[in-house]
Amino acid sequence: MRILVTGGAGFIGSAVIRHIINNTTDSVINVDKLTYAGNLESLLEVKNSERYEFEHVDICDFEALRSVFERHKPDAVMHLAAESHVDRSIDGPREFIETNILGTYNLLEITRAYWNSLPSEQRDAFRFHHVSTDEVYGDLEGTDDLFTESTSYAPSSPYSASKASSDHLVRAWQRTYGLPTVVTNCSNNYGPYHFPEKLIPLMILNALEGKSLPVYGDGMQIRDWLFVEDHAHALYTVVTTGQVGETYNVGGHNEKANIEVVNIICELLEEFVPAKPEGIKEYKELITFVSDRPGHDVRYAIDASKIEKELGWKPAETFESGIRKTVQWYLSNEKWWSRVLNGAYKGERLGSLDGGEL
Repeated sequence: MRILVTGGAGFIGSAVIRHIINNTTDSVINVDKLTYAGNLESLLEVKNSERYEFEHVDICDFEALRSVFERHKPDAVMHLAAESHVDRSIDGPREFIETNILGTYNLLEITRAYWNSLPSEQRDAFRFHHVSTDEVYGDLEGTDDLFTESTSYAPSSPYSASKASSDHLVRAWQRTYGLPTVVTNCSNNYGPYHFPEKLIPLMILNALEGKSLPVYGDGMQIRDWLFVEDHAHALYTVVTTGQVGETYNVGGHNEKANIEVVNIICELLEEFVPAKPEGIKEYKELITFVSDRPGHDVRYAIDASKIEKELGWKPAETFESGIRKTVQWYLSNEKWWSRVLNGAYKGERLGSLDGGEL
């Protein structure tokens, strides 16, 4: 297949592309605007493949995006392009509305026109895979409930509201126009090449520098953690074998409170990097509790039994194995993250990351 991946220079998108190029015979067209979180250096290992092509295009640019379809004639679309940082959506929601809602609308309309022009056999095989988040479901009450594919939407932030809107658009285009869509909603991803404003890489890199490890509120917000390479495998499974009109929740079966995650990172750093910055006896002493985020959801947890039963996917990594691999990757790949921190990957400085998502 020729798979068009939007947002392929992002954290999850780049993992998807690496998975496809390294593990299949399919080809990829990477369509990315290259915002602050888009980093082509995350694709260095596959960029010279004859099966990989890059298009520097914003999905909000209708004509440029339509031209990509005309030139590359994809057999499937995997839509991952999105503004995705909750704190940034609180500070400035407009970009989230434009990219996540209007950009998705553009992509759906261009895809619909392209799909309608295909011969019947190609039309039948074509798929539009929309990649979303568990944050559209809002907050879970208690400790036992899980998000299922039929859980009602109740987004809490501008980010999750914009993603919920895009989910509804995709389903409407399937119901109204017959566009062959599938939707996935995933839990919190972590792993190699994660942008350093996110919780896990921020904690690792701050600890190495002897800087504070800021944790929102009491740190008891619970998330279901999914290793990004497991997620990439799940997404490829869905786009190739998922049933049209279906939704699949993708989770790691790893519920952890944020403070527990930070403590585990500190313990791994004690093992891997016992020589600490001057004046630091234990990495854990760097933990600092800060004012909670507005509208912060307390607990997310995914029921991923449907994708396991119907498509045969389940995560290969436990949180313990995945977080160990993640910490080791950051310790071994200073060149990648240092170029993000100093802005060299974009030719500009990004400034302090102390206000990242926690």
